[in-house]
Amino acid sequence: MAHNPVIVIGAGSWGSALAMVLARNGHPVFLWDCETALIQKLQQEQSNEQYLPGIKLLPLIHPVTDLQKALKECSDIIIAVPCNGLISVLNLLQDSNGPLNICLACKGMVSAEEPLNHETVSRVLHGNVKIAALSGPSFAMEVAKGLPTAVTIASEQIATAGYFSGLFHNGMFRIYTSEDIIGVQLGGALKNVMAIAAGIADGLGFGANSRSALITRGLAEITRLGVELGGKPETFMGLAGLGDLVLTCTDDQSRNRRLGLALAQGVPLDQAVNNIGQAIEGIHTTFEVIKLAQRLSIEMPISEQVHAVLAGFTDPGTAVQNLLSRDPKQELE
Repeated sequence: MAHNPVIVIGAGSWGSALAMVLARNGHPVFLWDCETALIQKLQQEQSNEQYLPGIKLLPLIHPVTDLQKALKECSDIIIAVPCNGLISVLNLLQDSNGPLNICLACKGMVSAEEPLNHETVSRVLHGNVKIAALSGPSFAMEVAKGLPTAVTIASEQIATAGYFSGLFHNGMFRIYTSEDIIGVQLGGALKNVMAIAAGIADGLGFGANSRSALITRGLAEITRLGVELGGKPETFMGLAGLGDLVLTCTDDQSRNRRLGLALAQGVPLDQAVNNIGQAIEGIHTTFEVIKLAQRLSIEMPISEQVHAVLAGFTDPGTAVQNLLSRDPKQELE
């Protein structure tokens, strides 16, 4: 039986890894990126050595330079670009014929004014689209290798979540569905901020006790803001919340954690970003989250200290001391 083709927009590590999952399930995949030189290199080498070194692309993955031609062949689209490029991508989709099915695989937010990416999609594409969001504890390299992974796909319409689940689900890439697209997106975005904080604490040698406390209190912050924006509390205890938070805060495959480690060692922000060499969503998200929390009067002390470090207002050591010196309070307030 023929499988329907899928377009993956974004040929970085995550987009390429998701293309591998779809191809393993028998779907022809058109892999497109705004960096034409990257696509041409993928076409020549049939691997993505820049982002997934040592991983050969499966034969069903077709790197393409003409997005509009691919759009004429299919309407199922996975968007896996940094969130600061989301609107540019959506503008390219405006002239497509007929309704689209879009699954957002980007973990961040466009702006404090519009922190939920699915709302950005609806606004730009004028509602002519079914939208889902994929998030959860998942490093691209492990997904590309076919190692066991479990994630959540959420949509306001559970049938849409189920549809994308059918595209992705297999014996090594397990999908759970949810109707809480707000909570799933916010969990995926905000955990990056906490991972920077965890990297800073570990880089300063504060130990496992400190890391555990930071993850727990970070989850409280994420939940507090997420519920205020309409997410369900239980979502933040699941794969897209606690699961992704623990993974990103504790493993050095996380770019955001590596950024925190570098900052703790005194590496300037620009140099740390250049050394990592890939998009670090937590930086932009931190600045937008602070604006959002201030507007909503939500207390987010860890995010505030990460912001202070990234903005150059304080050094990493002082930021951690600022957290430790806060007044005592009841844990579940």
